[in-house]
Amino acid sequence: MESMELHITGDAAADQLLTDDAFALLTGMLLDQQVTMESAFAGPEKIRSRLGSLEPAVIAEHDPAGFVEVFKEKPAVHRFPGSMAGRVQALAETVHSDWNGDAAAIWTRGNPDGPEVLRRLKALPGFGEQKAKIFLALLGKQCGLQAQGWREAAGHYGEEGAYLSVADIVDPQSLVKVRASKQAAKAAAKAAKSSGA
Repeated sequence: MESMELHITGDAAADQLLTDDAFALLTGMLLDQQVTMESAFAGPEKIRSRLGSLEPAVIAEHDPAGFVEVFKEKPAVHRFPGSMAGRVQALAETVHSDWNGDAAAIWTRGNPDGPEVLRRLKALPGFGEQKAKIFLALLGKQCGLQAQGWREAAGHYGEEGAYLSVADIVDPQSLVKVRASKQAAKAAAKAAKSSGA
């Protein structure tokens, strides 16, 4: 799998970890809610530097109360440290027990097609339909995933030239485009709600 260097957070160390470590990338995606994309995807590097490891087994076996403290340390890993620390531990436990600690196996073991990768992602704790599709698009667009049918399985996030999600961020310019399309989508949803549609 030929992957590009990821440029999501604006922080070289955090981006390098996302590029090199499949579990870091998966964790960043998990954290990507109710915070900026950059903040979410910088989270794994904060966890790694505070714990000394981002190994799923190490995170899964960490004392839950202590892990929440890792999240709370300034700058915080997430604005909801309690619930998100629990989700990251649940994800680590699943990757450790179901995938032998190898997050990349989720999208590589047995040479799965796009719909199967999507199914596996949706089975992970904290990954709903939308998050799983965005992550699948990220794997396909930037991480060299060759799974047959990944674009279709990722829905509109998989479309070429769509600036809809973190999957499309490759530089500061694309970040601006993605941010604009997210704001437009939010505004449209708000307008639909207020018109009773």
